Amino acid sequence: MPTHQTALLWFRRDLRLTDNPALTQALAEAHTVIPVYLHAPEEEAPWAPGAASRWWLHFSLKALERDLKRIGSRLVARRGPSLDALKTLLRETGATLVAWNRLYEPPLRERDQAVEEALQEESVEVTTHNAALFVEPWEIQTQQHTPFRVFTPFWRACRTRLGAEVPKAAPAHMPKVATKISSLDIDDLDLLPAVDWAHGIRNAWTPGEKGALENLASFSERVADYATGRDRPAAPSTSRLSPHLHFGELSPRQILATLHETAGGRAEAFVRELGWREFAHHLLYHFPHTADEPLDERFRFYPWQHATKDLHAWQRGRTGIPLVDAGMRELWHTGWMHNRVRMVVASFLTKNLRIAWQEGTRWFWDTLVDADLANNTLGWQWTAGCGADAAPYFRVFNPVLQAEKFDPQGAYVRHWVPELAQLPDKWLNEPWHAPAAVLDEAGVELGRTYPRPIVDLKSSRENALEGYKSLQSTVRGRH
Repeated sequence: MPTHQTALLWFRRDLRLTDNPALTQALAEAHTVIPVYLHAPEEEAPWAPGAASRWWLHFSLKALERDLKRIGSRLVARRGPSLDALKTLLRETGATLVAWNRLYEPPLRERDQAVEEALQEESVEVTTHNAALFVEPWEIQTQQHTPFRVFTPFWRACRTRLGAEVPKAAPAHMPKVATKISSLDIDDLDLLPAVDWAHGIRNAWTPGEKGALENLASFSERVADYATGRDRPAAPSTSRLSPHLHFGELSPRQILATLHETAGGRAEAFVRELGWREFAHHLLYHFPHTADEPLDERFRFYPWQHATKDLHAWQRGRTGIPLVDAGMRELWHTGWMHNRVRMVVASFLTKNLRIAWQEGTRWFWDTLVDADLANNTLGWQWTAGCGADAAPYFRVFNPVLQAEKFDPQGAYVRHWVPELAQLPDKWLNEPWHAPAAVLDEAGVELGRTYPRPIVDLKSSRENALEGYKSLQSTVRGRH
């Protein structure tokens, strides 16, 4: 039987009705549950949502509004500060319970702890839940009782804890929310850009729980091909579930249950990728400084270059390296980039251009619809060689060889770099080596229709390796 008359259900990045433990708990413990969303991006500083994330959030909240209305409820949106907004709602509604699902980013953990303590001091019951991960970051550790820093043993420990628990169904009905409780319109949150640059993103995605479930159903039919096709950026072999996971429109437990039912062991390669997501959150929780600083302290002394012009060329997909430019243009147009290409463009920035990985994280943060602090940090530090389980320093992705191996027919490069589309396969990925007659016939004029390479791949690789080799001696010299 419910022990509270009224509860506030604080939606954050758990924008779904299915398998939502805070929602389930609130409905079990209160006669009336009031769904609320509190807009307080300043509380996430310095990692407030970027432009692409704000676009997604707008439409995800709209979708949640529709879903709540369909089952008899509605979303109450207010501006922060979160604690002030919650106290106001508690006074207006008489609620004695506040339920939410946990977040793991450093500033939000601090915010949530402060909110919980303040509410409990006023005799308000607070319940918090895990809606985003298989295993909480503090629940597993090494045999030495320390956080994991290597993926394989982490995943071995985590994998044994993945049960076959059935995700909770969405409620068929929720109590009506009194009309006297005011709410902002989602449009009033000013999440959309003043200039509509998002047409490409809009055509590529459907934010919200319905879109997430449709994407999951589609992927479950082709997940058996994931292990062999996931590295080919022109093939529709990846899940494209990452933004849905980030905004909590879908839980990892839902994914696991669906794939277990439809694909069984054939889904293991993808389930392992969910493990990397778990690992990323484990690392960020235990090493919160890594959002801005390298886990490997030696890299504080790495001789990064301050090359604004090169950084801008990389951001706009104008480096003169076709696969790099294709990836950066895909990102700019759709708010997403294939994971294999993410590694290539990150390697190019940090190792060929020797620009600090933090510049890459910031650009991805603003332009990715799936921008996630834990995943973004792990990915960039892995490629730069300064994080947990990092790629060895001598691993420098060659974008020409990567394109030849994973985009052998050139479909991906030709789609995103159409000015090179008429080049023969032999010259597509290194047009600077093509004979003048071939360039002329393909309508390519280097330096005019397509840029010349801003860096030599061979010599820049050698320079990067020298920089990495200097780290150890630099560290010794400072101690």
